[in-house]
Amino acid sequence: MKVNLLSGYLKQVYGHKIYKISLNGGMSCPNRDGKLGTGGCIFCSAGGSGDFAPSPLMSVTNQIEEGKKQIENKYKGSGYIAYFQAYSNTYGDMDYLRKIFTEAISHPQVEILSIATRPDCIDRERAMLIGELNKIKPVWVELGLQTSNEKSAKYIKRGYDNSVFEDAVEMLAKQNVECIVHMIIGLPCETREDMINTVKYINGFNIKGIKFQLLHVLKGTSLAEIYNREKFHIYSLEEYTDILLELIEYLREDIVIHRMTGDGPKKLLIEPLWTGNKRMVLNSINREFSRRNIIQGSKWANVHKQQCF
Repeated sequence: MKVNLLSGYLKQVYGHKIYKISLNGGMSCPNRDGKLGTGGCIFCSAGGSGDFAPSPLMSVTNQIEEGKKQIENKYKGSGYIAYFQAYSNTYGDMDYLRKIFTEAISHPQVEILSIATRPDCIDRERAMLIGELNKIKPVWVELGLQTSNEKSAKYIKRGYDNSVFEDAVEMLAKQNVECIVHMIIGLPCETREDMINTVKYINGFNIKGIKFQLLHVLKGTSLAEIYNREKFHIYSLEEYTDILLELIEYLREDIVIHRMTGDGPKKLLIEPLWTGNKRMVLNSINREFSRRNIIQGSKWANVHKQQCF
C-alpha cells in the first residue's frame, strides 16, 4: 500500500516545503451564535479549533508576519500557507470575507490560501468568491464533516445533514476548488465499522485531501462533561495507530493525507494525555508504517519529517 502525504505532495507540486501559518478572521459559528445552537459541537473548545491562532484584532498581514517570527527557528523557507482556522471562516459578511481573504492571498510569500469552515456556511455566492481567489493562487477549503454517520452527527451536535456537506462539495468543485475533509477518530458513539464507512463515504466525492483527528477531550466542552459522567473509552497510542492505518487502507490513494493526528492545547487537554508529545506520536506511527511495509514512495516524505500537519 502507498500513502499520499502532504509534505511529499507539496514538494512534488511546489518543489519545496511550505509551512502553515494559522490566522484568525474573528468569525463565529452558526452552532454557537444561536442560529443553530449556542454550545457548538460537543468536542469544540471556546477557541473553535483556533486555540493556536493569533488575535483577530491584528490585521491579516500582521498575523502572517507574527506567524513567520514564531516559526523562524524551525523553518528556513519562504513559502507559506495562510490558514484561516478559528471557527467557521466563511460565516461572515461577503465584503469582509473578500477583504481578509484577498489580503492574505496577496501576501508575496503566501503560496496557498486555506479556509476552514462548515459545509452549511458555503453557498453559491461564497463558492464563487473562493473560485475567484482560486484563480489568483490555489485555495483549499477544509470542511468539518467529522463523521458520515447521521446518528453520530446528532450525538456530537454537528448541526447539519450529510446532504449539506454533499452540496458544499459540489459547489466548490464547480469552482475547481480543492476540498479537504476533517474526520474524527474515536467518537464514543462509533464503532470501527462506522469509521471505515466514513472513509468509504468520503471516497465517493470530489475530495482532494483529508485530515484525521483523534478525539480530544478538552476542558470547558460538552464532551468533557460527558466524559466526567461516563468515562467512555479513550484510545491508547497503539489503538489509535492501528485504526488509523486500517482507515488509510480504505482511503482512495489519490487523496492527500494532510494530517495523521492532532494536538489540543495542553492547558485544556484532559484526554488522551499521550497526544501532548507530538514527535513521539508521529515517530510511533512512522515505525508502524515501516513494520507493515506501507510504502510512502520516493516522492513522499517520511511521516516524522512532516511540517504541515
